[in-house]
Amino acid sequence: MLIRYKKAFEKIAMGLLSFMPNEKDLKKLQNTMKQYEVSDDWQLFLWKDEDVIGLIGVSINDDKHVEIQHISVNPSHRHQGIGRSMVKSLKSIFPDMELQANDETAKFIDKCDLDEEMKEDSE
Repeated sequence: MLIRYKKAFEKIAMGLLSFMPNEKDLKKLQNTMKQYEVSDDWQLFLWKDEDVIGLIGVSINDDKHVEIQHISVNPSHRHQGIGRSMVKSLKSIFPDMELQANDETAKFIDKCDLDEEMKEDSE
């Protein structure tokens, strides 16, 4: 289940974000977390099963576009469809907006072939 980030989950969120290639540096990671905490246009969501095992972060660019900035799953829970489930859940949170990938997330989004799946779901 996708839940909104709360400060109580900060350490878990930072740990998951640190798996992103461009978030290895502690200062960069702290700045990214601050961006999610202070900017209304940046929103962070956590995937919670029994524990928090994934996260997906977005920026709202305008009334029609949501850009996926970060997506990460705990390595011991990868290859189980959690990333794909997070993106699908995100689509239900922003039903009237187009999800877009950035340079960091594009490879994963393309691999999931979510556009094709989204079309099938709407038919």
